[in-house]
This record gives sequence, C-alpha cells and structure tokens, in this order.
Amino acid sequence: MKALRSLREWPLVRQFADGDPLGLGQSAQSNRSKNLAPRIASADSVTPSICPYCAVGCAQLAYVKDGAVIQIEGDPASPISRGRLCPKGSASKSLHDGSLREYTVKYRRPYGTEWEELSLDDAMDMIVDRFVSTRDAHWQDETPEGNPARRTLAIGNLGGATLDNEENYLMKKLLSALGVVQVENQARI
Repeated sequence: MKALRSLREWPLVRQFADGDPLGLGQSAQSNRSKNLAPRIASADSVTPSICPYCAVGCAQLAYVKDGAVIQIEGDPASPISRGRLCPKGSASKSLHDGSLREYTVKYRRPYGTEWEELSLDDAMDMIVDRFVSTRDAHWQDETPEGNPARRTLAIGNLGGATLDNEENYLMKKLLSALGVVQVENQARI
C-alpha cells in the first residue's frame, strides 16, 4: 500500500489521475511547493523606507519580525518607483545585516600594511584635527587681486550617492560656513 501511495506522488501519475494531462494545474505542484508561504507572511510589522543608494528615492517596505528586518521590497504605492527596485535596492537588506558589514572604524596608517580598529571618538578627533590644521595652513583671506576670499582651496568634499537631499544641503551649508568651496555630490542620475 505504501508503494502505491509513493507511486501516486509521481508527477506523471498525478497528471493522469487528476485529469491534468498537460501538467498545468495541481499535478505540477510538489508537496514542498504546496506548503510554501511568502517570506513576508510571518512579519510582525511593515515600515516604509527609502532606498539609500541614489538620489532617485525609490520607496521600500521593510518587513520586520521580532525586531529584525526579514525582507525589503519595493513599495507599489510609490509614484516614483511603483514597486520596482534596481539590483542595488533589491539587495539593500544586506546593507543592513550583511555578513561583510563593518561595525567598527578601520584605519590604516600612512605606509601601513594592516588595518587597525579605532574608537569612533578617536576617529572623529583625527578628522577634526586634520580638517582644522589644513584649513588654517591654506586659508585665504583675499584673492591675489585683493578681493575678499575667506576660503580654503585645500579641502574638497564629495558626497556619496547614499546621501539624501537634506543631508547634502546640510553638508553644503556646513562646509561653506567653514570656507570650503569645492563641494560636490554624486546624488544625481
């Protein structure tokens, strides 16, 4: 009887027994595929978000279960992306919890061959010290023609594509106030 039951599980036998000779209906489903459920079915909540990779601003839905993101998909209600995401946007869950994500500040000293970990406070202090010393060393009160300049040309800033308009706006305001005139970002398509 068990052998007959196993024979009944074969797709070809199911096709004829279920009246589905072309195998386009239920007979084409395996037991595993009959029991599949979408990844998002077990989510506790859904949080709307924006893809961080470029300036397009595609809307995303982050599905959360037990406080952890389990899936990120495009938001079909978005007039910008209409539920679609590019390959980078589709893989943005790995940006959140990928195995290669760094959680510490890494620093390689000049002429060094190895990376070392720094505390965030030490790294920020290094950046500020270098910024202030470069600004002081290359400050121009006036142009060679004698016009007011109040700037430094020794520092430039290139914002990344993951910054949104508001972040770029704040960076531009801060850097302009500090006398940096070479400020750009790649948040354009």
